[in-house]
Amino acid sequence: MAAKLGIDLELYNLGLLAPAGYYLGLHIRFTSPLLTLANYPKEWMDHYTREAYALRDPIVAWGFSTTGASRWSDLEVPDPFNIMGQAKEYGLVYGVSVAVGELNSRTIGSAARSDRQYTDNEMKEIERIVQRLHKIAEPPESLTPAQAEALRLVGEGLRHSEAAKRIGISESALKARLTTARNKLMARTTAEALQRARQYNLI
Repeated sequence: MAAKLGIDLELYNLGLLAPAGYYLGLHIRFTSPLLTLANYPKEWMDHYTREAYALRDPIVAWGFSTTGASRWSDLEVPDPFNIMGQAKEYGLVYGVSVAVGELNSRTIGSAARSDRQYTDNEMKEIERIVQRLHKIAEPPESLTPAQAEALRLVGEGLRHSEAAKRIGISESALKARLTTARNKLMARTTAEALQRARQYNLI
């Protein structure tokens, strides 16, 4: 719960600095982020997804080649599909991108506006926000044995009542363990928690 409140506060502050929207992929491992947070225009997100631009995005390429912060106008990365040019048509005219963390758990984030270039101070504050989000969203090193057992049983396809019976606890106690596991993994659903637990070798 504390982690979620921390994330919400940082996103509020980021939103104030990103009137045209932001996008964050937190702790990217094996090409998939642990958590994706975005509020770019829906039309741009739909177009971006439809065209599979994540595999061609110059910001992603930049984010995996370095760490730090850069204005989009200063990025020296090839953009053969003119993704940055297309983004301008959706109001993402000026932007700052930030990359933090180890290569095997990189966080890449961007903030955009349509009216003017970002100042140096704004760019530094965006970098600080992304760094804090990266730290808050750090994947747990372990689950409790009870949390791991509850996830494993559900992962085997057992209903909550069946899983609870197998380990000799009430169904409500099982659900409580699943809830704490979801919170620890910052997952919205048990299926998402199970996926993340497997991804990070916690079960």
